[in-house]
Amino acid sequence: MQKHENNVDKKKIVIEPVTRLEGEAKISIFLDDDGNVENAFFQVVELRGFERFCIGRPAEELPRITSKICGVCSWAHHLASVKALDMLFDAPPPKTAHMIREMAYCAHMIHSHLAHFYVLAGPDFFIGPTADPAMRNIFGILERFPNVAKEVIKNRAYAQKIQEIVGGKPIHPVSGLPGGVSKQLTKEEQKKIEEYGKSFLEFSKTSLDLFESAVLRREDLSDLFLSDTYNHRTYYMSIVDKNNNFNFYDGKIRVIDPNGREFAKFDAKNYLDYIEEHVEPWTYLKFPYLKSVGWKGIKDGEDSGVYRVNSLARLNVSDSVATPLAKEAAEKMYDTLGEKPAHNTFAFNWARLVEIMYASERLLELITDDEILDSNIRADIGGVTGLGIGTVEAPRGTLYHHYETDDEGLITGVNLIVATVQNNAGICMSIRKAAQEVIKNWEVSEGILNRVEMAFRAYDPCLACASHSLVGQMPMEINIFTKDGKLYKQIRRS
Repeated sequence: MQKHENNVDKKKIVIEPVTRLEGEAKISIFLDDDGNVENAFFQVVELRGFERFCIGRPAEELPRITSKICGVCSWAHHLASVKALDMLFDAPPPKTAHMIREMAYCAHMIHSHLAHFYVLAGPDFFIGPTADPAMRNIFGILERFPNVAKEVIKNRAYAQKIQEIVGGKPIHPVSGLPGGVSKQLTKEEQKKIEEYGKSFLEFSKTSLDLFESAVLRREDLSDLFLSDTYNHRTYYMSIVDKNNNFNFYDGKIRVIDPNGREFAKFDAKNYLDYIEEHVEPWTYLKFPYLKSVGWKGIKDGEDSGVYRVNSLARLNVSDSVATPLAKEAAEKMYDTLGEKPAHNTFAFNWARLVEIMYASERLLELITDDEILDSNIRADIGGVTGLGIGTVEAPRGTLYHHYETDDEGLITGVNLIVATVQNNAGICMSIRKAAQEVIKNWEVSEGILNRVEMAFRAYDPCLACASHSLVGQMPMEINIFTKDGKLYKQIRRS
């Protein structure tokens, strides 16, 4: 629903609720006297308090608690939490446990990316950004591409089955333990997962072919996709392996500048040396930025500490891709975009298809290695170190879980920095620039406002994960206006 309001002496457009994302948010657009956009804000209007109510819990409970932050991202939180416990209890997992975790996580990435690409972002391109909203959704996809839609449903179900085999449950898994996993894979499970992996790989090829034929070969959609309207030159961050190839599950954190030069590379345990968080009173989401560059506001460029994470960031940050078909697909993407790093926000959607292919190839590599059937699936637990920090690449970008405990392993402090929070400044920039480009001279329509919404959909934001409180209070700002629209009083609790 789009609401139009007068706010003091400016025209205000409110898109509330925004559509096709996980969570609750609104977009407020302010017009000047000529009917052009003066500013726009992406405001998150929900709050969750996991960082507070985890305090006092035994640390080993957190992988089961934090996985419930979100039903979409549950595996990301589960594994980041378990990796934090590996460090907290000084229990590096054996190779087989590492393989099982990574293999299941590849299935999770496929499961999440398929949902976002075909259900949330895809309808804007496959049906059209200004098409009838009654058809610009998954039902339009079903009508136009019925066979593809059936494959989406089938392959997402396969990914769920893998998550259930490994995690005990397809959503909110319980299998991760400090130092390993709770369950060994059987030969029968290996064979079944391999069959699913082959289906994933074939459908990843279909998806990339469909994207090329239905989007890139259409001049109007290609022009929109490559438009400068959705372009921001920022820093990028992701996990990379020892060869600087991207890896969803393990490695060091690497940051590149807008020109592609390596800016930083560090172990996850040192993340606070590189990341700071800025707070604004009009949103429950913080604004992480690169500490050494500094907070310069919601803007891009090399002198701004704003960075972005997620699928495109992972490909931008990595030197290459470790599997052959995904490497070829990534190179084709960059050839089309004309630069690496690429800065076009819509390229996040294309990068997700490349990642589905990589996840399919990597899953097959892992599940066909008979070492994944080994019975050595858990390390001995050491003493309580008092500190545990774990990271993974969530579908939406780099995720940090940071726990502190007392000598008995009871949680005394929790800090979660999730992917959507790290993209918060980027999302706000993208919405503002899109609004300024597409809203001109008071001309506003549903299709125009949808092109503004498309700017945030490319990030696949998960606001259930992103909105949380460090201090146990709900920051609030109340503005009281007189009947003629003038500000009478402001009350703020921070």
